[in-house]
Amino acid sequence: MSVTVRIPAIIRQFTGQESEVRLEGKTVGEVLETFKARFPAAGERFFSERTLRYMNLYLNEEDVRSLANLETPVGDSDVLSIVFAVAGG
Repeated sequence: MSVTVRIPAIIRQFTGQESEVRLEGKTVGEVLETFKARFPAAGERFFSERTLRYMNLYLNEEDVRSLANLETPVGDSDVLSIVFAVAGG
């Protein structure tokens, strides 16, 4: 399966300024692993245990936590959006 992944602006400096890419995987977790392999600098910086709690993943507008989380199956027409929580004060 090949999924469209929407990349937030904060990560684009590590992805050649691409806002969307097509990546392979059968589940959300596999797609993220493909993302990290293709963009290792982004993977190291943004996909650590420390930063994952600030990341939200949406598959076709649904939070994957309300589905099967990283085990959520994906299909060719799906769109996975990476969204970072923004805090301010």
